[in-house]
Amino acid sequence: MEKSQRTDFYEDLTNKVLVWPVAPYSCESWTLRKNEETRLDTFEMKVLRKILQISFTVKKTNEWILNKAGVKTELLDTVKARKLAYYGHTMRKQGSCLEKEIMQGTMPGACRRGRPCTAWVDNIKTWIRLTMEELIRMTEVRDKWRKYVRVVANPRIEDG
Repeated sequence: MEKSQRTDFYEDLTNKVLVWPVAPYSCESWTLRKNEETRLDTFEMKVLRKILQISFTVKKTNEWILNKAGVKTELLDTVKARKLAYYGHTMRKQGSCLEKEIMQGTMPGACRRGRPCTAWVDNIKTWIRLTMEELIRMTEVRDKWRKYVRVVANPRIEDG
């Protein structure tokens, strides 16, 4: 087996079987801060460097690594898509359930003193850039929400 074929084989094996199904395990429940987003991107680049057998001491940019591998960064986009899909699924539940109440922020009680921690719903609000009422209304139609999730989770940069 030639080196290029071996690299393709290991890349496929690692991406499809070993790493990507395990890395975002239960990511629907994560609260992502900027630090965690950076760590996910770093992890993805580290895996690509391992697959391509390029040491971190070799001065190659991330863009060069991505071009060499012929892939785009997708781990953070996968996490975003799964969180948004889970949010839509929960908001479409009929009646009142504890999950839905927590996500909508209707739990009784007072807030703690000091700066509020980043909440799970804050990620959704940041990515979608809509108010809670607009978010809830949008999740009611499943097909519309799925299309919106694809657009938000996989942003395309168009030349122009």
